[in-house]
Amino acid sequence: MRLALDEARSCVGSGDVPVGAVVLRRGAVVAAAGNARERLRDPTAHAEILALREAARRTGSWRLDGCTLVVTLEPCAMCAGAIVLSRVDRVVFGTDDPKAGFAGSLGDLVRDPRLNHRVELTSGVLGDACGDVLRAFFRERRDDAADQSSG
Repeated sequence: MRLALDEARSCVGSGDVPVGAVVLRRGAVVAAAGNARERLRDPTAHAEILALREAARRTGSWRLDGCTLVVTLEPCAMCAGAIVLSRVDRVVFGTDDPKAGFAGSLGDLVRDPRLNHRVELTSGVLGDACGDVLRAFFRERRDDAADQSSG
């Protein structure tokens, strides 16, 4: 999770929401990414999607069985769907996303029994640290907006 936090912090300069993701296989890092929606002007450039794409490229297969995805924020519906479709074995995330999370908050796509693949899920790993990074980012954005409106 510390590597995922590093990835999250690295994307703040581009204005992206600080979310980081790391794909591991047999304990080794296969891929890592931070959100890049703003930088790439791509609505699908979530940290999880970018990390899964890179892991598939590096392993030579879209099937990422045997892999664990570690991410700082609970995956959204799009990312949860990609996780299931990529056959990732396990997801570890830091902090819940009550507004968009689909690994237990708004829904639980990664463990839906109607799908052909279910993912083992662990939540709350370094949750305070992951949440702190997000809160600091949004606090700074609110402060900047307040400064602009009062100036």
